[in-house]
Amino acid sequence: MLSDRESARYSRQMMLDGWGNAGQEKLKSARVVVAGAGGLGSVILLYLAAAGVGRIRIIDSDRVDTSNLNRQVLYAGSDIGREKALAARDRLAALNPDIRVEGFVARIDDDNVSDLVGECPMVDAMDNLHGRLALNRLAVARQLPLFHGAIYAWEGRATTVLPGKTPCLQCLYQGVLPGQPPVAGVTPGAIGCVQASEVIKYLLGMGDLLAGRMLLYDGLAMKWSEMRVRPDPDCPVCGKGAPR
Repeated sequence: MLSDRESARYSRQMMLDGWGNAGQEKLKSARVVVAGAGGLGSVILLYLAAAGVGRIRIIDSDRVDTSNLNRQVLYAGSDIGREKALAARDRLAALNPDIRVEGFVARIDDDNVSDLVGECPMVDAMDNLHGRLALNRLAVARQLPLFHGAIYAWEGRATTVLPGKTPCLQCLYQGVLPGQPPVAGVTPGAIGCVQASEVIKYLLGMGDLLAGRMLLYDGLAMKWSEMRVRPDPDCPVCGKGAPR
């Protein structure tokens, strides 16, 4: 049940067709894992917490650095040197005291991803391909949704992986992405909002997801475009090359 404070807080979104009290209670009972609390993660976490997603787990191994502050809007100068997962947890707890937020200081890999994620929907807000693909393998193995976003300079992309129905990330990424790419601070804002929207729609069972579609953003030209993505039949994770 929603408290009077929650009903007041979420009243504007509960006015939407198909949302209402029942939809808000779905969000309140939901659990989501956000892997990465940097530029993308900051935006995703703020909007999931503001929307009233009841339990959010944050996983990140880094500390807040001065160079983060042009785009990682969760943090202030006073957070420099703190673990991002813990600083983000505290910020979200202050933003919305009616939800539960956990912060785990850890670098995701194949050895720990299962314990860190459990059986929750996953949001990929990471900045390294190895961690992303560890999430992807778990998503496929456990048939869990994975909400993916990536950015570079003024450009970004987003897609939603539904194992068994869409390509997985291994189908889409075969190489290694460069470390510490240049980033315009507004770019993760655009893509992070898309990812948060996808999570909320999934939890509510509303609208059309970016399933089998990659949404592409070009901030300099201010254009959005879309392309269809197809599974790789030989994919070693979700295709015929996968272990049985």
